[in-house]
Amino acid sequence: MSEILLQPDGDIVTVVLNRPEKLNALTRPMWQRLGEVMRELSASETVRCIVIRGAGDKAFAPGNDISEFEKTRSTSAQARDYGKVHHEALAALYECRHPIVALIKGICVGGGLEIASLCDLRICGTSSRFGIPINKLGLSAGVAEIQALVRMSSRAVALELLLEGRILGAEEAYQKGMVTRVVADEKVEEEAYATARRIADGAPLVARLHKRFMRRLDEDRPITQEDIDLAYPCYDTEDFRTGYRAFLAKTKPAFKGR
Repeated sequence: MSEILLQPDGDIVTVVLNRPEKLNALTRPMWQRLGEVMRELSASETVRCIVIRGAGDKAFAPGNDISEFEKTRSTSAQARDYGKVHHEALAALYECRHPIVALIKGICVGGGLEIASLCDLRICGTSSRFGIPINKLGLSAGVAEIQALVRMSSRAVALELLLEGRILGAEEAYQKGMVTRVVADEKVEEEAYATARRIADGAPLVARLHKRFMRRLDEDRPITQEDIDLAYPCYDTEDFRTGYRAFLAKTKPAFKGR
């Protein structure tokens, strides 16, 4: 069975990190397939929201499978080769056009937190745990991974995670802006999919634009008139006409993405 599973359900697609016997620890083939899957889903015109989760109830992912290091990351040359695959997957997550919800049960550490940090919303349970204890391996996180952590919360929180290597509980992670919502463990799936449904029921062109604007705000340059003008074509879309007419009629809009 594939270690990256796709579970389509209409306009919502679930991507499953599928190594429950290893708490979904990430391997090089998993990173490679994750990058491929996210590119494929991003190109889809029918997908409106993606949910990423780990298989089972014990972990989202605890990071990279350390038992792989002897053969795949025991030298700088090997690590550089591995890093190309890893960073391509992170880029695919960041650049995905569609909103991504992380459904987090249990452990979300290391590479697992890297993935979650590149999701747009993160829903976790009260027993979830978070951290980047890479200093205990004698390794540094890369600039791309650190950038994702900073975007998720702040420079101060990213440094705290990296320098201390401490594992945080769900409530502290929420207070530090690392997760969107904390719910009872038995309610995580329900809340994550309810969140995905609310996203999918919105206008998909607008969701994609909002993600595009957020990526633009990551760039260290002034906002231009060209940037501002990107929002105006919405007024010429069928979805806009559908939306404001439904609002006036007090009915639920059925957006078509055009």
